[in-house]
Amino acid sequence: MKKILILFTLFCTLPAIAQQRDSRIREYLSPTRIVWQQHNELIQDAANLLLPGNGQAGLVDRTICKMTSTKQKHPAILFDFGKELQGGIQLVTGGFPVHRPISVRIRLGESVSEAMCEIDGKNGASNDHAMRDCIVSLPWMGVMEIGNSGFRFARIDLLDDSTELYLKEVRAISTYRDIPYKGSFRSSDERLNKIWQTGAYTVHLNMQEYLWDGIKRDRLVWLGDMHPEVMTINSVFGYNEVVPKSLDLIREATPLPDWMNGISAYSIWWLLIQRDWYYYQGDKVYLKKQQAYLTGLLRQLLSKVDADGHEKLDGWRFLDWPSSENPEAINAGLQALVLQSMKAGDELCTVLEDETLAAECRETAKRMIKVAPQVTKTLLKSKIAPDAPGSKQAAALLTLAGLMKPEEADKKYLSVNGAQGFSTFYGYYMLRAMATAGNYQGAIDVIRQYWGAMIDLGATTFWEDFNMAWLPDAAGIDELVPEGKKDIHGDFGDYCYKGFRHSLCHGWASGPTAWLSEYVLGVQVVEPGCRVVRITPHLGDLDWVEGTFPTPEGIITIRHEKGADGKIKSDVKAPEGIQVILEK
Repeated sequence: MKKILILFTLFCTLPAIAQQRDSRIREYLSPTRIVWQQHNELIQDAANLLLPGNGQAGLVDRTICKMTSTKQKHPAILFDFGKELQGGIQLVTGGFPVHRPISVRIRLGESVSEAMCEIDGKNGASNDHAMRDCIVSLPWMGVMEIGNSGFRFARIDLLDDSTELYLKEVRAISTYRDIPYKGSFRSSDERLNKIWQTGAYTVHLNMQEYLWDGIKRDRLVWLGDMHPEVMTINSVFGYNEVVPKSLDLIREATPLPDWMNGISAYSIWWLLIQRDWYYYQGDKVYLKKQQAYLTGLLRQLLSKVDADGHEKLDGWRFLDWPSSENPEAINAGLQALVLQSMKAGDELCTVLEDETLAAECRETAKRMIKVAPQVTKTLLKSKIAPDAPGSKQAAALLTLAGLMKPEEADKKYLSVNGAQGFSTFYGYYMLRAMATAGNYQGAIDVIRQYWGAMIDLGATTFWEDFNMAWLPDAAGIDELVPEGKKDIHGDFGDYCYKGFRHSLCHGWASGPTAWLSEYVLGVQVVEPGCRVVRITPHLGDLDWVEGTFPTPEGIITIRHEKGADGKIKSDVKAPEGIQVILEK
């Protein structure tokens, strides 16, 4: 009896040691439409697969779809689930005539054309990071679940010859964190409202076990990419465990003097995220836990600034992909980022009561500011056109670091040719720099043009990259590409995201969501934990805007309305413990 009790105790305790609970939920979604069928004459009652399902096989097959193959013909169906999802596919089968597994091919795609393509080594399609093209065997009268990728469309091909397949259900399995959207944004422009929501949803899908860059190909934690995502999380969800969990993951994986993700700028972004996360969430206990690594990183960065105030970063010198072939922009951008890290270091070390290191950061920042005219002059002398990729990135960072006059940056770079030369990642900083220059209307117009164009092409999440030059004669992602049209997914892309490798759900592209909450709704955090918040609305051509903003103490409710005289009337309700400074 004693031996049985010991074994029972071990049985009960071992799972507790190994177990890791998943904070996500699973939701099953039926297709919203059938986009395409191959060999229609061999498919009966495909519309039954659009009906709500329950995931249960049964003895009575009243609402099935029958797919019948011959030796020469193999039917296929392409489904649309209506929006981008993270997860897989569930197939429920009926009692088909043969009592053996039947082989089907499943292809998941973020666009119609991706779900229809082959992995040929040329078009960018792949199974990197996640299987999106595979062959599986379906059981007789059973359930099969397959896939773990980012997709909206799914194509199913019956592969076996001379076979009847009974499908009762084909449902998407959407896996996500079931968390409330505490922040919100509504205005008199429905296009901006949709853009705000799309950016929020893009980040939400990437809040999986960790905060990913993309849900199809880049299911990794990239620190630079995280900064726009974290700013969106601050504006939409408030505190969420995925942020500190991801910051800690990379910290533990990157002992100093290594650079995070192998990129010196990405270690700087880790530092800047720590500063912004502390300001929005006010978690000093968490910040204190970062002190050893944080101060070590700051001393490493201090060693990379020479006596004249020039940065000398090693590692991969990288800002974003569109600027990667512009060395002048990279040099200027890194100078600006190191300066920002010194300012952040001063703030954080002051909070952490390390006045010695805070003073070193302040003195280094002063040296770096002295070289501002030289850095700006080098950028302005570059032979790159004002709207070329790279120039706007560098101009934005220089502006935000205080190394370039905002009005000069906006006039010579940021506002030239509107949304031309914007990038999905650095677009957030370009918009912030335009706001610093007072060009709020110009920034609003760019959001409508650039991010709005993706929505016009059928996007339900924002993409890894986008270029306005792709627009002429481009077909949407939610249709078969008509003859004479360009495939916006398969025909474009660059660097590591050519063709179908291009991610159409990338968290770094969510910048407009955070920006609209910051500058149009007008919420600026003044003191850590949102204890003091400044609200300064900039409506531009909008008649009104309203929304909510999450703080550690509760939700701020805001409405701004423009009167006939152009003056703005504001109504703000804040929770106890939050001081609001209202400016107009």
